Amino acid sequence: MWLLVLFIAVPVIEIGLFIQVGGAIGLFPTLAIVIFTAILGTWLVRNQGLSALASLQSSFSNLENPTEPLAHGAMILLAGALLLTPGFFTDAIGFLLLTPAFRILAFNYLKARIKVASFQMGSNGFDQGRPRQSSQDDVIDGDYVEIRDHNQRVNDDR
Repeated sequence: MWLLVLFIAVPVIEIGLFIQVGGAIGLFPTLAIVIFTAILGTWLVRNQGLSALASLQSSFSNLENPTEPLAHGAMILLAGALLLTPGFFTDAIGFLLLTPAFRILAFNYLKARIKVASFQMGSNGFDQGRPRQSSQDDVIDGDYVEIRDHNQRVNDDR
């Protein structure tokens, strides 16, 4: 139900803001602001996204919990989508999500409301930095037959 309210409220807010701002400063300055925020938002999302990606790679290489860098990356991605959407309300939320302090507050709020049942590192054969012991289930037995291409068979038969 809240999603339906969101899909109705956001466009209504955006239309109202466009009418107010357009009436105050005119059509072309309003369009210039929308285009400028999209360009600025794209640049900020790219820079912060690369930083979030580096943080995520660091957490993987150090075998640390990647939850926070992943959440920051998701919030930056959402900010990019909001900043590319024309409108003042969505731009305000997008720029808010690009603020690291706000992302930390949002992450802590979500972390307090979500309970993780389990977390495991090491799907690549390592568990907490130690190699996994091989078992009989890891071995696949097979046979092969070498097949030569048609031209080579013709040359061999002569």
